[in-house]
Amino acid sequence: MAEDRRTRRTRRALNTALVELVLERGFSSLTVEDITERADVGRATFYSHFRDKEDLFARVTGNLLDELAERLRPAMADSPVGFTGKPVLEMLRHARDERDVYRIVLRGEGDGKPLQMFMDTLAQATAEEFRDRAERNAVEPRIDPGLLARVWVGEQIAVLRWWAEQETPPIPAEDVVRMLLDLGLHGRYWASGFDAPTS
Repeated sequence: MAEDRRTRRTRRALNTALVELVLERGFSSLTVEDITERADVGRATFYSHFRDKEDLFARVTGNLLDELAERLRPAMADSPVGFTGKPVLEMLRHARDERDVYRIVLRGEGDGKPLQMFMDTLAQATAEEFRDRAERNAVEPRIDPGLLARVWVGEQIAVLRWWAEQETPPIPAEDVVRMLLDLGLHGRYWASGFDAPTS
């Protein structure tokens, strides 16, 4: 038990050190020594947990995704059809709670690998949800669910990055969600102010 607590404390210190240092200096210039010095952890201890700084960054990103999935689960189960806006609202709230981690991931630090991991994980989960939702409602998707998921996730990533980079977001989360919900239901043509084409 004491060992588990010590392990968790060590990993938490290393995670925090990585995030702080990436925000200060960028990932590429960091060394393992910089991270262990900030975390007040020995190099041997670092290597007993992680292969290198990339492995640590991947773990930080994985933890972020696990937390997000846990928070999204109740919101996703809310409606058989979907389009409640609740998962997007929960994601924005998570981005505010974990703002610094979102910032370093969404900026593409670490040669973009954590961002790719973030996008791929969300796209896979979203595509599965779209397929399941279509099956539950006995409808046939008009666009391939994998492609639709990539489009949807790409939009979410852009909004999340904008959201996380603002000290004070210019639009309340609830308003962002309402607008994205309208966009999802009515489309870009409608959102741009045009009426439906007549021909």
